[in-house]
Amino acid sequence: MPITGLTRGGTSYVPEFLLAIDAAKCIGCGRCYKVCARGVLTLKGITDEDELVDLEDEDDEDEIERKVMVIADGDDCIGCGACARVCPSGCQSHGPVEAR
Repeated sequence: MPITGLTRGGTSYVPEFLLAIDAAKCIGCGRCYKVCARGVLTLKGITDEDELVDLEDEDDEDEIERKVMVIADGDDCIGCGACARVCPSGCQSHGPVEAR
């Protein structure tokens, strides 16, 4: 059974939580990062060998081909959908989550 919530007016809804980010579609613009107040996302680098690396790691600095957003802490997502509304590339997947 999916997790449900209530609006301020008492209407029931099913939150659509961030489930995944398609690195091939992500352009690393950071818009989703800026609108997420919950610290769900972080920016990483992708090397020429398709490895995810931290941007602060100076050893990998020269090998970074591009930047992409990744889920840092998906458990903090509240399903507000702000990240999906600002994403220009449509790289995110959202959906309901089953109650534990």
